[in-house]
Amino acid sequence: MSVLAAVVLTLILFTFIFWPERNPFVQADKTRVDYLLERKDVIYENLRDLSFEFQAGKYPKADYDQQRVGLEDEAALVLAEIDALTARGMVGRRS
Repeated sequence: MSVLAAVVLTLILFTFIFWPERNPFVQADKTRVDYLLERKDVIYENLRDLSFEFQAGKYPKADYDQQRVGLEDEAALVLAEIDALTARGMVGRRS
């Protein structure tokens, strides 16, 4: 009886793991807005990391200011492009 249960469980496990929809090589197409939303998240994370490292004393003030301004400028460009694409009706899949 326990052998039968083990075989059934193994079959269910293999079906779950190797079901065709779970193919890791198949990716959903991303829109430009999706890409920009991901890029915005990365930039914000980089700003948080930069601030933390500056507060920990890893960066001098001049380097911190220069990198912060660069990241903020990049974020502004990404947000402007997101707004422009959204105004034209292109919507990302994320909310």
